[in-house]
Amino acid sequence: MFKADLIERAARFRSAEEDHARSPQSCPALVLNADYTPLSYYPLSLWPWQTAIKAVFLERVDVIESYDRAVHSPSLDMPIPSVIALRQYVKPSQFPAFTRFNLFLRDRFTCQYCGSPQSLTFDHVVPRRLGGKTTWENILTACAPCNMKKGGRTPQQAHMNVLCKPIRPTNWQLQTRGKGFPPNFLHETWRDWLYWDVELEA
Repeated sequence: MFKADLIERAARFRSAEEDHARSPQSCPALVLNADYTPLSYYPLSLWPWQTAIKAVFLERVDVIESYDRAVHSPSLDMPIPSVIALRQYVKPSQFPAFTRFNLFLRDRFTCQYCGSPQSLTFDHVVPRRLGGKTTWENILTACAPCNMKKGGRTPQQAHMNVLCKPIRPTNWQLQTRGKGFPPNFLHETWRDWLYWDVELEA
């Protein structure tokens, strides 16, 4: 249900016809790398309108699409960018930081023992008291009930199956995971630059 709700939200691209009613503060720019792929899928690479316009004036980005809104000054009127592309390619690092958020994303925000998306925490597969280390390969997402059930034992000792063996993911793998969790706001001008495996409304 959790993932289904997110996918349903992804299909609801906001129409450009709504732009005239939007405040500039709610007009973020989708940031693409120089190869026209998003810098990040999860979290989605977005800049506030002020940052986007500053980058345009500094000639660091090209404007690909714009909102039907403009900002005004005594000397110019400028449409607010909705999609921008960096002029200089930013090479992504191969491996992501080892954080709780990235761990949950690797495991698709589900308990790796029972599949529940509720009350998530993390668990040492080999407990620390048995020499287990806090590494990608020994930590997985677990709901609180499963974590308590397992206690200070290994999954084998607790007779609990692990759904997916924990691995150290690459940034590419995490970005692929992130495509399954679209954000709440998606503007229609972003449609051609985002590639989630969902059926979008015509």
